[in-house]
Amino acid sequence: MDVSKCHPVELLRTREPFDHPDWLFELKHDGFRALAHVGAEVRLVSRRGREYRQFDNLRRSLREALTVRDAVIDGEIVCLDGDGRSQFVELLRRRGEPLELLLLERKRELRRIIPRRSTSVLYLDHIEERGRDLFAEVCARDLEGIVGKLKLAPYRATLPSSWVKVRNPAYSQAQSRGELFDRSRPAFPR
Repeated sequence: MDVSKCHPVELLRTREPFDHPDWLFELKHDGFRALAHVGAEVRLVSRRGREYRQFDNLRRSLREALTVRDAVIDGEIVCLDGDGRSQFVELLRRRGEPLELLLLERKRELRRIIPRRSTSVLYLDHIEERGRDLFAEVCARDLEGIVGKLKLAPYRATLPSSWVKVRNPAYSQAQSRGELFDRSRPAFPR
């Protein structure tokens, strides 16, 4: 597999959640999108192609937890609190071709290779059809949003995308986020 040719699927945005029998929906975690290139070593690469040099523990956990030695996994690097909610500020402080399998087949394969008892590498469950219900629950819990994925689509980085995200417009951790990335002043006290 030539991993240099692997690119993450683009997420399209939509304002409204929807229900559809051909789609499944997942919680949208708030973190850094990355491709994990698992081979002789584990590399974490951003959606813009930059390698994350930190996250040594995550790389080690992936190496130890996965039951395969050659894979590219599209995921989100997150810091979760005790209730499983993304904590973006905490994450900031710590500072081949993809398989031609359909989404449901890829998720079955992920479920098979990610151990159920791992505390560092988590399989993200999904619900089918009921995007509105999941979105309402996400908003009620002040989570970032949801991602809808066409369940019979292959993994393709080209447009049009088979993935869409719906952000919670009232998500509290999105407020004042621009300040965290303002390079003219330090985001955190030293």
